[in-house]
Amino acid sequence: MKTPQVVRLPLAVAPEESPIAPERVLSGAPVQSTWLEYADEASGFYVGRWRCTPGKWRIAYTEQEYCLLLSGVSVLTAEDGSATTVRAGDAFVIPAGFRGTWEVLETTTKRFVIHEPPAPGHA
Repeated sequence: MKTPQVVRLPLAVAPEESPIAPERVLSGAPVQSTWLEYADEASGFYVGRWRCTPGKWRIAYTEQEYCLLLSGVSVLTAEDGSATTVRAGDAFVIPAGFRGTWEVLETTTKRFVIHEPPAPGHA
């Protein structure tokens, strides 16, 4: 059995750029870039950076996500209408089950940690 080791995150990871799925977009033409720096698919654990241009789209979280905004301004609005504005320097968690919208007002960059355990029997 291999002993776990500390994993340094690479700084020179190439981003993967993609538009938000058109059926989810409510306004704008947001394009996201993701730098996946660490992935353990067996446990559903991911770490990286994400950047997105202005726009608004529907979100439905099945995972739990910790975010630290590095730049920009975004508004997350829950289905009940409650809105949370987040800015550079803010840290927050989006719990599994959160549904609503994400609106990028100013191009936003965040660091993220995502945990989404695999469904039973899919590990």
